[in-house]
Amino acid sequence: MPTPPPSHKREEIEREYVIPLRASRHQPSRRRRAGHALETVRRFVVRHMKGAPEDVWIDPRLNEHIWERGIQSVPSQVRVKAIRFEDGLIEVDLLDTD
Repeated sequence: MPTPPPSHKREEIEREYVIPLRASRHQPSRRRRAGHALETVRRFVVRHMKGAPEDVWIDPRLNEHIWERGIQSVPSQVRVKAIRFEDGLIEVDLLDTD
């Protein structure tokens, strides 16, 4: 009887990224910039961590950091820590700059 192929282990992966948000300052209208920046973070993490958009959880601290200067003036980039858990959930948190 042939042995089954080895299954891919889904392990916890932790990575740090600098996500550019400059396009979120120029592309959308003034009243949609912060929301566009959050969607940019979600798309970036999905692409780089090989997940699904509905499995991405954005930490409230990151959300507050993007909204800190209001809806119109988003930061040009943000440093985040992304963790993909074994069940496929991806947690995105603001990276502390010490």
